[in-house]
Amino acid sequence: MKKYINTSIIYALLAMVAGVFYREVTKFMNFQGVTILAKVHSHLFVLGMVFFLIIYLLSLGLNYKSIKIIDKFLMAYNVGLIITVLMMEIRGVGEVLQVNTSGTYMYMISGLAGFGHMILGSSIILVLLELRKLSK
Repeated sequence: MKKYINTSIIYALLAMVAGVFYREVTKFMNFQGVTILAKVHSHLFVLGMVFFLIIYLLSLGLNYKSIKIIDKFLMAYNVGLIITVLMMEIRGVGEVLQVNTSGTYMYMISGLAGFGHMILGSSIILVLLELRKLSK
């Protein structure tokens, strides 16, 4: 269960780094528009830190066998969140640098971000279903 707290701490640190990165990159590049970089910070805090704090609290009442099953789904959740956040960062940096975001580049990033969201969403559902099964 300590791993949930540690994962939460890692996501909190990543969220802070993402917030500073957004502020400094946009200031350095004198960027005045809207960029997806602004949302990475909150995604990491909520989907990373807060989510794993909630999982930690829920795990306090679970037995070891139940936690092992949920851990498999949480591994996929981590992969999905990391893919999603990386694609948001890449797209945001492209927006700040005013890289041409048409064509194959944007389709590839959108596709990978969608893939990350699918992994993330299905993992959340699987964790919730497992928790519902354990609550009976």
